Amino acid sequence: MINFLKYRKVTALSSLSLLIAFAVVGVYRYQTRGSAYRYSVDFTGGTQVLFAFDQAVDSSLVRQILADKGWPNANTREFGENEVLVRVKEFEGDAVGLSERMRSAIQQTMTDNNVRTLQTESVGSGVGADLREKSFYAMAIALLFMLGYIAFRFWSFAFATGAIVATIHDALFMLAIFLFLDREISINFIAAVLTVLGYSINDTIVIFSQIREYMKKRKGEALETIVNDSLNYTLRRTMLTSISTGLPVIVMLIFGGEALRDFSLALLIGIIFGTYSSVYVASPVMMLLQPKQ
Repeated sequence: MINFLKYRKVTALSSLSLLIAFAVVGVYRYQTRGSAYRYSVDFTGGTQVLFAFDQAVDSSLVRQILADKGWPNANTREFGENEVLVRVKEFEGDAVGLSERMRSAIQQTMTDNNVRTLQTESVGSGVGADLREKSFYAMAIALLFMLGYIAFRFWSFAFATGAIVATIHDALFMLAIFLFLDREISINFIAAVLTVLGYSINDTIVIFSQIREYMKKRKGEALETIVNDSLNYTLRRTMLTSISTGLPVIVMLIFGGEALRDFSLALLIGIIFGTYSSVYVASPVMMLLQPKQ
């Protein structure tokens, strides 16, 4: 039998350290470039085009070409050796026409390297701001509903608080890892966060249900013993669920291409930390608030 709670102080310190690092890096990025995260066109507005080249190309060269041709504020990002994502602040109803003009400008300079347009997205600045606001509301409402459900399900402030703290912990850690990796925040990332919130709360409910059952059957026994026994009892189910959901996500991350990379990466991070938080965040927080039997 594993004594999970033996390590709860170490894991609490580890989580706190990572969250402090998250805050420090976020402030540093904000001070140095004006924004902690890089946001997709979904949130900032503008036009985003993915170009494919027959030969390897440096994204800085593409950015310089576009600057010389009339797009001085273009942002570029390499996807492998032969693909470059270009983002400009210009928004036009004819996004395909704008992408074709950019492609033509690049092709005129890089005559020995054929350029193809793989994907074009265009979003107005007003729509982007609206999506950003609604994404925040979606996560806040999801957390409130989860809090209400847990409180009703277990009729306990301690259980509800433990579950919500663990869920917020998962969302923060997903944001932290994306900040450290300097990955883009997009609608796909928000969808992954909401998916993980549901996944994590389900795992927490299974563990809490076992704890509640043992608390009824073993009155007078130490809460730490009950929680530890419950974690061991549900360990097999927790690991099987994590592995069975994690493997397809890993496959999607490796073979899904760049379009699915951020989404699958966010899901994988969420599954790992969702499993961790169900054991080392939800249960210890519940124990702090639970009245003694």
